[in-house]
Amino acid sequence: MDEFDLIEHYFKRPTRHAEVVLGVGDDAALLALPGAQRRLAVTTDTLIEGVHFAPGASGFDVGYKALAVNVSDLAAMGARPLAFLLNLSMPKADPVWLTGFRDGLFALADTVGLDLVGGDTVRGPLTITITALGTVAPGEALTRSGARIGDRIYVSGFLGEAAVGFLARSGRLSLPPEFQASVLARLDRPLPRIEEGQALIGIASAAIDISDGLIADLGHILQASGVGAELDLRRLPLSDVYDGAFATVGYDPALVFGDDYELCFTVPPERVPALAGIAPRFACGFHDIGAIVAGTGLVVRDGEGLYVPARAGYNHFDG
Repeated sequence: MDEFDLIEHYFKRPTRHAEVVLGVGDDAALLALPGAQRRLAVTTDTLIEGVHFAPGASGFDVGYKALAVNVSDLAAMGARPLAFLLNLSMPKADPVWLTGFRDGLFALADTVGLDLVGGDTVRGPLTITITALGTVAPGEALTRSGARIGDRIYVSGFLGEAAVGFLARSGRLSLPPEFQASVLARLDRPLPRIEEGQALIGIASAAIDISDGLIADLGHILQASGVGAELDLRRLPLSDVYDGAFATVGYDPALVFGDDYELCFTVPPERVPALAGIAPRFACGFHDIGAIVAGTGLVVRDGEGLYVPARAGYNHFDG
């Protein structure tokens, strides 16, 4: 049982309030507040020392990334950031670490326009839970369930750089010093694609952020939409740093490691020109990597035939 099976089996149930437009099962819930002109998008994530970041990690990096993973969920819905709540558990109040944590947290909050509006602090293992709130116009939210047969599949930016950074930091991959800084920045301080997500409203038919790996996260779109997909790995956007390590690492880190916090989205053929029209506004680029097809499941090809990754993606409960 993975985390999504666990949620489906134990915690997913029908909602009772008409104001709950979208409940469990997407990047964020959507709430319709009486009298409001926009829907409220709500998402939450937890980071735990020793699971999501190493003991002794920089307070700045932990604060930044704890907020970034939530903002990325808002981006995948096309939501405009509004506010966030912070729940912080820590074994002791270390002023040096807390100063760095605060600075990293607010560095990203200021970049994307989020206000801290509350939360809780307790003594315990170092754990950060953030709930982020955004807004989106009625009927405009990007969800996982809109992909249709014939849609093209796109991703933003490069994939796998966070994985390369992790492998380098853990001593499993040797990189030239000039490359290490860039991939470690992608691992520790990802930039959520907020503006890109909002620009995709009216263009993308479905979207998700890539947190658990392309294979796993695209799989959520396929399951929610009731379709299949075919990917061409020759189209996968890989950076020069990743290309330099490719002979050692292969495709898998870009497919299944996660922590990219890029967007994966689908676009109907008739809207592809509109996507091309907005693409010059964004340095990350939008990359066509495959198509939505009839059936279920995902077929991956590498130019020589079928490609089967070593695993499907990150799973908290895989033992």
